[in-house]
Amino acid sequence: MMFGKKNNEHKFSEPQIESFGTIVGAATEFHGALMVSESVRVDGKIFGNIEERAGQRITIAIGKGGEVHGDIYAFRVLIAGMVNGNTYAHERVELHTTANVHGDVTYDTIGIEPGATLNGQMISKRAEPNTAPDSATQLQDTINKIKQDAGISS
Repeated sequence: MMFGKKNNEHKFSEPQIESFGTIVGAATEFHGALMVSESVRVDGKIFGNIEERAGQRITIAIGKGGEVHGDIYAFRVLIAGMVNGNTYAHERVELHTTANVHGDVTYDTIGIEPGATLNGQMISKRAEPNTAPDSATQLQDTINKIKQDAGISS
């Protein structure tokens, strides 16, 4: 034990006990949208979106050799492989060391291990919405103020 830590200790969160009802094996390639009602582990290739059925709280895990070319919608998303698309998680996204993500990641909480690659935006569902007026509204307000100060009626 070095520095009082165990070698099997999880790097950035408590380990979750996951049970996968469906496994897409390394030799499998799937083309089309995948609608799931139970957690899925992907070690093969999926060309299309993966989406949980409404009201489900499933986990989608992309293994080291797994690839998803499409968007992912789930309660929890664990990525150790490659995703070429946007990821939307109601609860948590984990990007492990070997993760290679090309797309935006929307999450409630996130864990990122050193070495993970993300080419896209990280979008927190906890962030305050942008309430600033757009530039056209600001411009019109400025014009109205100048007219008012000059005594010009609209």
